[in-house]
Amino acid sequence: MGKLTVRALRAVLVVVLAGTVFVQAFMVWALASGSDPEDGSLPLAPLRVITILGMVSVQVALVSVWRLVTMVRRKTVFSSAAFRYVDAVIGAIVAAALLWFAVTALNAPGQRADPGVTVIMGVVGLAILGVALIVLVLRMLLAQAVARDVEAAQMQAELDETI
Repeated sequence: MGKLTVRALRAVLVVVLAGTVFVQAFMVWALASGSDPEDGSLPLAPLRVITILGMVSVQVALVSVWRLVTMVRRKTVFSSAAFRYVDAVIGAIVAAALLWFAVTALNAPGQRADPGVTVIMGVVGLAILGVALIVLVLRMLLAQAVARDVEAAQMQAELDETI
């Protein structure tokens, strides 16, 4: 991975992290102040709490990706230490999907006349879970690569002993 790629990715991660912190701060302020009137169409307080939790899941994924990029730059990504960060990304994606399903459930009563919106939102939640499955498959590939790396190191050690 080139230095320019790493710097560009880290810049994007920092911008997204700053954006999530801004959204969280705004949601906490709106929740604490209670300044906007609720007309009853949507329960705003639960949606704000879900938004705050959703931003936490994004932040967990961002920090984990940052750590994985650091491991790639140091050429240590093919180790068992990488699994905890990949697992954190998978957990964050699953949490985001569950939060999306909660938003769908909160929005469903207002969509009785047009249930298609709820169905579409449910499909989006399934797509988010699909991303978690893709990352899980990538984790399995990482596990295979780590196992081969360990095997190659053992073979090299045996070869060194023989020579």
